Amino acid sequence: MSDNNPTSSSAGALYAGTSGFAYPSWKPSFYPEKLASAKFLSYYASRLNLVEVNYTFRRIASASTFQKWVEATPAGFQFSPKAHMKITHSLKLNNAEEFTRLFLNSLDPLHEAGRLAPILFQLAPSFKADPERLKEFIRLLPKSKRYTFEFRHASWFDEPIYATLRDFNIALCQAESEKLETPDVVTADFVYLRLRKEDYTPEELAALAGQIAAHRNSGRSVYALFKHEETPAGALYAEKLMKG
Repeated sequence: MSDNNPTSSSAGALYAGTSGFAYPSWKPSFYPEKLASAKFLSYYASRLNLVEVNYTFRRIASASTFQKWVEATPAGFQFSPKAHMKITHSLKLNNAEEFTRLFLNSLDPLHEAGRLAPILFQLAPSFKADPERLKEFIRLLPKSKRYTFEFRHASWFDEPIYATLRDFNIALCQAESEKLETPDVVTADFVYLRLRKEDYTPEELAALAGQIAAHRNSGRSVYALFKHEETPAGALYAEKLMKG
């Protein structure tokens, strides 16, 4: 691992990127006009150091796919997979042990290469708080990997839920939404931000940079992911954050 390893120093690292990278419409403002789509990831990784992987939400990726991604990116670049929808939306964390093991094992090529960022469990908006089910599910998760939970029903925002997350060093995903505001509660030694606005003013970006700096100065690594859109705005915002 490079010096960007979040456990390699007292100050937390900053990883910034977008939820996806394969967008030809990002030309020419982000990707060069003549860049082949097969080279998008390697170019993306030359400017940013994190990407959220939505691919894993709908399918189990092959080891060869992950190996190609690792080879296309520099040391220190991180991938944050979204947990498969069968776990979060179909089973809703219930009787999910077997499939969760299959899913997590599929991520081993990233983990073994030192490229696995926290895994995002994005729960369905209709899934109301079930503290015992959450705790039982979390107990199944190997401690060798890190996790973040995005709750999309307000009933989850409660101290017993935060206590469970803290007990297992799992981050409450700080997700922006027009329908729901996630409380600013830290439950792990890292912070995971899903920044969903289409546009940010310079003042908003400055405030965000200050928030991130405070976390990093407290020793927490920060994973900041902007929304993927038809325009490359999110990628450019992420790059601004990294440049400071």
